[in-house]
Formats: sequence, C-alpha cells, structure tokens
Amino acid sequence: MAHLPASKAREGFADTINRVAYGKERVVLRRRGKEVAAVVPIDDLRLLEELEDRIDLVDARTALAELKTKRAKPLDAILKDIGL
Repeated sequence: MAHLPASKAREGFADTINRVAYGKERVVLRRRGKEVAAVVPIDDLRLLEELEDRIDLVDARTALAELKTKRAKPLDAILKDIGL
C-alpha cells in the first residue's frame, strides 16, 4: 500500500486517481506525517460496504432474537447505560 503526503496527492491528483482506478492500488494520504485518509479502488469500497451491511444484519437479527426472548432493555435503560 502506497503512502503519500496529501500535498503530493493534491499536486498529482489525476495520477493518484489513475494509480487507484487502473492499477488497483490503495493510497494512504498523510498530513504532517499522520495518516488521515485513503483512496481505494471502487471494488474495495463496495466490498467494505457489503461487509458493513452483513454486520448490521447480524446485529439486527441479534436484537430481534433478544426481543423475542424478553431480554430486551427498555430505551430509557439503554440511554442511561450510554450516558444520555
């Protein structure tokens, strides 16, 4: 995975996009030496979104199963647990 200062990516934006789009390369952008963002191929983004959707589905099914077994907490209790 390539690392690139944000200033260099800005100067060569078209080149950075081409490396990602056509070379299927992932580019991590840094600002002041700290990683701040990444430019990834669209297929990688779609895969990440699909994985997130699957995790959300598992969480939703777990929540529904808890509700059916009467172990679900009331909203007030949940908000209190997280400090809201």
